[in-house]
Amino acid sequence: MNRLGTILIVNNSAIDRKMLCDIFCESYGIIEAPDGRSALALLEAKQNVSAIILALTMPGLSGLDVLRRLKESGIVSKIPVFLTTDTVDTDLLREGYLCGAVDLIKKPYSKHFLEYRIHSMIELFSYRHRLEDIIKEQNDHLNELMHGMLSVLATAIEFRDCESGEHVKRICQYTKKLMLKVSEMYPEYRMPYEEIEKIAASAVLHDIGKIAIPDMILNKPSKLTREEFEIIMEHTVRGSELLERVPNMLDKGVYRYAHDICRFHHERYDGGGYPDGLVGDDIPIWAQVAGVADVYDALTSKRIYKESYTHDVAVKMILDGECGVFNPKVMEAFKVASSKSDFMEPAEQ
Repeated sequence: MNRLGTILIVNNSAIDRKMLCDIFCESYGIIEAPDGRSALALLEAKQNVSAIILALTMPGLSGLDVLRRLKESGIVSKIPVFLTTDTVDTDLLREGYLCGAVDLIKKPYSKHFLEYRIHSMIELFSYRHRLEDIIKEQNDHLNELMHGMLSVLATAIEFRDCESGEHVKRICQYTKKLMLKVSEMYPEYRMPYEEIEKIAASAVLHDIGKIAIPDMILNKPSKLTREEFEIIMEHTVRGSELLERVPNMLDKGVYRYAHDICRFHHERYDGGGYPDGLVGDDIPIWAQVAGVADVYDALTSKRIYKESYTHDVAVKMILDGECGVFNPKVMEAFKVASSKSDFMEPAEQ
């Protein structure tokens, strides 16, 4: 006989378990637990459960205690939990619902009502999970398209700026590694790994504004005049303005990171940067990190107007403040991250 799923019945009363089992055993597989600890052990063993029928009051670990743990573990968002009770305690029921219970079952048990109610809720949860899978698949597809677009834009920069070459790819690599270390070391800057990946992907657009800079200035082999350098500085504003015209083409998070990195990666912690002279954490942390990555790569890369510095020399110059004042916490993270032997190697995807 094909089962519709499996129901976990948690109740210290063998009689109650038998009554509930008799109602559902024809359509569902049944797992029984005589107490809360046994139920949690079964779930920790990755039992494939479609619904949980949980007694609200039990000796030892109560149903409410179990429910709190199920909420902490995230199970209540995946499996519908029904509470059973003999009496109505408003405060207990309220907390039960706040902890994620979907419904209350009161004795005497009504076979047809319970079958309909629990089957409907199992179907609802199943539909929601299928919908979440579809949305995730669509988001993954959109992210692939987005990353493809970022690569095209980055390639456009490389065509314009003969200095760039692999520069934009390395910026992504250094930004990711440094942002991971900043997030690890400082709780105030902590971010989910998925967001750090978006930040690293966004860093590819940090110099997109150079598209608007004349070739004779962008690729000048000799020292720039003051006027020429002021034009070069405009690439931060030009780039952010360009991105402001295409926000709907990017994931909202990526757009925010790309816009901030593009405009603010030349800002400095003491207000000595450009274009807006921002101070301290008025500069978004992802722009601060991308700014350090950009300076490091500029120092360690050969340019038409300079030879490259070694890794150790570049790190010392940045830490000594020769390239502007950076956030002291970012500098501590940079010191640690750059000491790793794989810092200059491609980041893991």
